[in-house]
Amino acid sequence: MDKIYVISEHVETYHQLLETAQLPDLAITSSAEEASIWLADPPLAAPLLPNAKALRWLQSTFAGTDALIKAPFRDYQLTNVRGIFGALMAEYVFGFVLNESRHISQYAEQQAQRCWQPQPYQSLRGQTLAVLGTGAIGQHIATVAHAFGMTVLGVNQDGRPVDSFDHTLTLPALEQRLDKVDVLVSTLPATPETDKCLNADFWRQAQDLIFINVGRGATLDEAALLHALDNKKLGLAVLDVMEQEPLPKQHPFWTHPKVSVTPHIAAVSFPEQVFALFADNYRRWHAGEPLMHSVDFDKGY
Repeated sequence: MDKIYVISEHVETYHQLLETAQLPDLAITSSAEEASIWLADPPLAAPLLPNAKALRWLQSTFAGTDALIKAPFRDYQLTNVRGIFGALMAEYVFGFVLNESRHISQYAEQQAQRCWQPQPYQSLRGQTLAVLGTGAIGQHIATVAHAFGMTVLGVNQDGRPVDSFDHTLTLPALEQRLDKVDVLVSTLPATPETDKCLNADFWRQAQDLIFINVGRGATLDEAALLHALDNKKLGLAVLDVMEQEPLPKQHPFWTHPKVSVTPHIAAVSFPEQVFALFADNYRRWHAGEPLMHSVDFDKGY
C-alpha cells in the first residue's frame, strides 16, 4: 500500500479527485514523513523535502520544477506535467502579438478620447516567428503561427529538425539572423546552459522585434533587455516570468513603456488535467512500468 501526500494550493480538489478515482493500493495521508508518493506544487514542496523520509516518487503539479531541482534532496523520482500547456501558451502569445500588430490597446485609448483615427498595420502573413525550444509547447505555438501564414524557426541545442518548424537552428545561429525575426518567443527552461543566455550579445542583430518570454526568467539578462528596448532593438517585451517573482515594486519593468508584465499566468495548472496525468502515471507505478515525463535533475528538465 502506497501513501500519498498532497501539498498544493488546490489540495482539497486533489483530495476529492483521489477519493473519486479510488486508485488501487493508494491511501491519502496528512503526514509528509510517511508518504511514499507526493502530488505537489514545487515551491510548496521544496521546503518540506528534509522531512520526506519515505518519499520515492514526486509528481509535480507544474511543468517547471526549478524549486525542486535547486533543493539538495534528490533521492526520489521526479515527474512533471507536460502536454497540456501548449494551447494555453499559444493563446497568451498570440493575444499579445495581435494586440500589438493590430493596435487593439491603442484603439481602446482612442475610443476613450472619441478619436476616429485608423492606424497602419501589417498582416502576420509572411512574417517570421522564432521559438526558443522545440518541445510540445513550442510546437503548439508553431502550429498556430502557421495558421496565420507565418514562417516559423525553431531553436534547440543542436539544430535538429522538428516537424512543426520550417527551419531549426541553434541559439548562436539564430543570433546571427535575428534581424530577420519579427516575433521571438522563449519557452526555454532554467538550466546552467540557458542561464542569462539572452544577453547583450544576443540582441545585437535584433531590429524592433516583439519578444515574449513564457519560459523562465533566469534565461534573460534583464539589464541587457532594457538596454535593447531603449536602443530600439526590441519594439515590445512581454514578460510572464521574471528572475525574481513577485517582481519587486521598484523594478523598472513596471513602468517601462515597451514592457508588458503579467504575473506568471500564461499557462496555469488545472487540477483535473494534472490529476489525469498523475492517475495514468500511478497506474504505471503500480504495475512497475516506467513513468511518463521524468525530470533529469542534472539537466534541469
